[in-house]
Amino acid sequence: MAKAKDQSQHQINLNPENTPVLYTDMVYMNVNEDGVMLDVCQKVGPTSQFHVVSRIGMSREHAKKLVKQLSEILALTQAQSQTGEKN
Repeated sequence: MAKAKDQSQHQINLNPENTPVLYTDMVYMNVNEDGVMLDVCQKVGPTSQFHVVSRIGMSREHAKKLVKQLSEILALTQAQSQTGEKN
């Protein structure tokens, strides 16, 4: 629970009018010894083409932390949806 306390100390400023939610149909991942690059893509209509809507680069260590946290959050929300509990 110490991590949750650390996260609550951060203040995130977000203007929803200027910060759209970019839905993704596919993520291309490039990994090498220096880091990770994620190309976040949306499908272009009924074609087989994809448009890159965002590129995210991070260190390998940051990527490992992202995977760990995402896994924990997905497991928690899966358990909550099965029990009907809200976070």
